[in-house]
Amino acid sequence: MKVFIVAGARPNFMKIAPIYRASLAHPSVECKIVHTGQHYDREMSDAFFEELDIPKPAYFLEAGSGTHAVQTAKIMVAFEPICEREKPDLVIVVGDVNSTLACSIVAKKLCIKVAHVEAGLRSFDLTMPEEINRMVTDAISDYFFVTEESGSANLLKEGKHQDSIYFVGHVMVDNLLHQARKIGDGTIDTSTLTVYSLKQQKKKYIFMTLHRPSNVDNASTFRGIISALNEISESLPVLFPVHPRTRKRAEEFGIQFSNQIILLPPLGFTDSLYLWKDAEAVFTDSGGLQEETTALGVPCVTIRENTERPITVARGTNVLAGTMREGILSAYRESLKKKTRAAVPPKWDGQASERIWSILMGLAKNDSSKRG
Repeated sequence: MKVFIVAGARPNFMKIAPIYRASLAHPSVECKIVHTGQHYDREMSDAFFEELDIPKPAYFLEAGSGTHAVQTAKIMVAFEPICEREKPDLVIVVGDVNSTLACSIVAKKLCIKVAHVEAGLRSFDLTMPEEINRMVTDAISDYFFVTEESGSANLLKEGKHQDSIYFVGHVMVDNLLHQARKIGDGTIDTSTLTVYSLKQQKKKYIFMTLHRPSNVDNASTFRGIISALNEISESLPVLFPVHPRTRKRAEEFGIQFSNQIILLPPLGFTDSLYLWKDAEAVFTDSGGLQEETTALGVPCVTIRENTERPITVARGTNVLAGTMREGILSAYRESLKKKTRAAVPPKWDGQASERIWSILMGLAKNDSSKRG
């Protein structure tokens, strides 16, 4: 069985890495990684792939940046001839980026089966480009691998057949636990990390990421968020790796950060994990960090009005804050209390990728017997 696994940006590789690693247990599977190049990332060197224990991509589409339409079109045009030449039996897409949507459409029009990992997640906010990508990808996928029960419920409401929906857990948690073990057992020499000295100095701290256009492109919203964090930083320093978009807007709007908010350059996965896994709390507008903090039991405040990952709020350590100053301050207090009663969601045990391949191998066997 020939399989393509698609990634569009660095965060996607955290999701596809455990899927690729688990494929190695199945000799009949030929697995190839396709990197669409949706985001240029100078940090994505050979060492990056070695860190994840995966090979460099078999294909790099070099799509680059652009409007949503331009970027999606570039990916489709580049991916189509590869599929026509290689004729994979299955294309696996993850998450909700433009690459997910683009490669799903190409595969389906060539009558190639599509499996969507992280299927069924919904924010019900159609102003979010990611929501459109999730909905359209799920409209045409053949197999749906869901991370939480809400994903299954959403897909059933949308008319998907129960037999095509599989609750397997979360591949991002697979990779998180894999990397956390490497930090814990000394496989990764943490003293070589760029943030090692900073962590030793600060001891107790808060970790923050902020990049969504709805949060940083509006001066009033951005100022309100930072006003709350400036106040919180009076009691604990805030370590803040600044996304290029966020840094640009901060300069444009003249955002004033407290001296206790430590502005850092963008961090790689290991550096970031090394910091946030021991933070007193995490503030974020990312989707992935909501889940990763819940998996490791770290209090999380999500600076958004909604979330497509409700299990992190219902069972995990996540508190939805909105984007207003008072809401953020209140959510922070609640997150510290919530830590004692939060739980890790079902099947977030590091085995999701193995479950996916067990299902796919069973499906392949059934298809083979039908043809025979």
